[in-house]
Amino acid sequence: MSGPEYPALYLKRGEDKRLRAGHLWVFSNEVDTAKSPLPEFPVGGPVWILDASGKPLGTGYANPSTLICARLVDRGGKPLDRSLITHRLNVALSLRERLRHEPFYRLVFGEADGLPGLVIDRFDDIVVAQLNTAGMQAVKDEVQAAIEKGAQAFCLSLEERQFRTHAGRLAGAG
Repeated sequence: MSGPEYPALYLKRGEDKRLRAGHLWVFSNEVDTAKSPLPEFPVGGPVWILDASGKPLGTGYANPSTLICARLVDRGGKPLDRSLITHRLNVALSLRERLRHEPFYRLVFGEADGLPGLVIDRFDDIVVAQLNTAGMQAVKDEVQAAIEKGAQAFCLSLEERQFRTHAGRLAGAG
């Protein structure tokens, strides 16, 4: 593997088919937990996603306590950093500006724009971002910097979603 040094998340044999076909989610039952025990991965932390033979499928981030335990971010192995976020935001911005004549639209549609777990709505020179996954919350500062640079807009809010625990209660709630 070349690229950033991240923990390896191995899939079971045959469980790489969906990812190779374009899907971006890794479900917990697809992970070879003997090679990569899920509880050892930090919530929102970066990972290499590998097939059963160890061939890299790309980089992503983990949320080991949920059914969707990882999300693929880049098939080429690039890290989810300010540079990648800015590039993908600029691509999304260029597309939306070609389709919309007024600056009032959904700027980023999460996975569809290569930024899983991120939704950004634009209201002229103000944007509101929803960080819907632990992985996006982990790069909150990079998201804000990319918005301010790429969209040349003031980021009014970076709304973080509260996640439910296994028991179904909101994290942090009694």
